[in-house]
Amino acid sequence: MARSIARQILTVGAAALLPLTAGAVAHAAPDSGVSDQAPLLPVELVQAIQHDLKLSPAEYLQRSEVAQQLAEFATIAEQLYPDVFAGSWLDQDGQPIIGLAPGAQTAAARAEITANGFAVKDVAKSSATLRNEKSMLSDWFAGQPAPIASLMRGIAIDTINNTLAVQVTELPGGLRLPSFVDPAQVVVIPSLSAPQPVPVPRTNAAAIPPGALAGGDGYIAATDESAARCSLGFNGIDARGQAVTITAGHCNPDLASAGTATAAGMYELLEYDRAGARLGTFVRSRLDGHDWSIVAITPAAQARFANNGVRVPGAAPLAIDGTAQPVVGAPVCKSGSRTGFSCGTVLAVDQDIAVGDHRLTGSFASSICALPGDSGGAVVTGTRALGVSSASSVADYPICEIPNLLGMLTGDGPLLFSTPINTILADNPGLRVRTS
Repeated sequence: MARSIARQILTVGAAALLPLTAGAVAHAAPDSGVSDQAPLLPVELVQAIQHDLKLSPAEYLQRSEVAQQLAEFATIAEQLYPDVFAGSWLDQDGQPIIGLAPGAQTAAARAEITANGFAVKDVAKSSATLRNEKSMLSDWFAGQPAPIASLMRGIAIDTINNTLAVQVTELPGGLRLPSFVDPAQVVVIPSLSAPQPVPVPRTNAAAIPPGALAGGDGYIAATDESAARCSLGFNGIDARGQAVTITAGHCNPDLASAGTATAAGMYELLEYDRAGARLGTFVRSRLDGHDWSIVAITPAAQARFANNGVRVPGAAPLAIDGTAQPVVGAPVCKSGSRTGFSCGTVLAVDQDIAVGDHRLTGSFASSICALPGDSGGAVVTGTRALGVSSASSVADYPICEIPNLLGMLTGDGPLLFSTPINTILADNPGLRVRTS
């Protein structure tokens, strides 16, 4: 099991949906507070939940809510018991668990955790120890000769197995990693690639079709020289009260020009990947560590972005009612203009990973397929915003059915790396996601 989880976390490079029947919406456990919300989920999202997670909509909402309750409690628990706190996660049955390492605070922490209804798992290392080991391993690679330093692709804390999971491009004979690294958790994989925006021809249309634009809808990002297709993440409002939308940094075809008079524009996505009227301008973009862009909406298009929806393009939306923290084991779903809704679980948080010439830090990994054109799209848990799509382990495949099938056969399913929405908000003081 440990080997499988490590490979799921770090094996990186980019099915028919079940019909929604009258009995598809099951009831959650008593007093969960979510069963009445289940019918409000879009049909396309319900289908993805049933197919990808094998959960009912109510179960999906319940697990998402439990994960956020766990995240809130774990934040406080780590502050109170920093020497023994060892991470938090949902197990395969959706039960919330907090790890505890041995120490003077263990007995008090155990009493506090169990009194609040959470389970405890005894482990060897605290989160502080694992974070320190992660930093030391990163520094170790950075201090090696170039041929060795270039081998490192990613490091994550495997919370469930209480160890580091390490990704390298190859493992030369005789290479001796630091003693705290478990050799069984070192995975050899090829380079990770972002699900790059899809190049499209530079054509124009005179009018903007009516209708709102929401997370998961496609758009064209363009300069005078090039254009590419990406997906909207979340509609928002900036510190000045202006309408904006949030998407990926790597979707901006000219990062350096963001916020200037020559900044790249966001354009209407028309049939056959044609670019229509201008909808906004890239005013802020980042791709060093965090992957996000903020697009200011033009006055003529602001009414189209005055919503809090996430959807399959053109379909009924999911109404976003808040933001969330990624929690290992929690159910998550992404929406993108190429592959629509697909769902999985969070496999790792605080993930550092190399993506081409860039390195993402503080991202989270989930077992979701995303393909070119899905870049920048919304990632949600329950009815809350969780992040935007940044990089995929299966970006070179033409359809998701192929890597999904291979994952069933080999245990190495598709992975999506995402930038947390709360990280994006912290990087942009005053920015907020539109909510109901």
